[in-house]
Amino acid sequence: MKAVAVITVSDSVSEGKRTDASGPAVKARLEHLGWQVSLTDVVPDDVPLISRRLIAAVDAGQVCAIFTTGGTGISARDVTPEATRAVIDREIPGIGELMRAKGRDSTPFATLSRAIAGTRGKVLIVNLPGSPKGAVESLDAIVEVVPHVLQLLSGQTDHPAATERGAKL
Repeated sequence: MKAVAVITVSDSVSEGKRTDASGPAVKARLEHLGWQVSLTDVVPDDVPLISRRLIAAVDAGQVCAIFTTGGTGISARDVTPEATRAVIDREIPGIGELMRAKGRDSTPFATLSRAIAGTRGKVLIVNLPGSPKGAVESLDAIVEVVPHVLQLLSGQTDHPAATERGAKL
């Protein structure tokens, strides 16, 4: 399996005013789940900068997925979904919906998340919330579907588990 990237989106972290807690929390959770995190980065809350970083990570060809953390709320500087939407080929609404649905089990404020997910080429891009707890919980909410998305993106289109259960596809 290819490696993944974790990109923290935060003005205060990028300016050195605050220590990044979310990026390392997401990285640790991914590694605990058996993923190799080959790229970590921090960018400010700026649509062109976020978009360029996402494109560069995809174009480098070293990762199969990018997880951003931060910038998914409703404040004026929360622009990660806009930057992501500008670079993806196809949006996957169900991933954001699943993260919000699971997040509401912990806090009603999960409803305010504008996190999206989509694909650029054969790379999955997922926006996670900016709080360490919210980011890890959102990651846990989608951890079962991510491998299947990556299989589909790599061209493996059979659904053996569903076929074995006798499901009609």
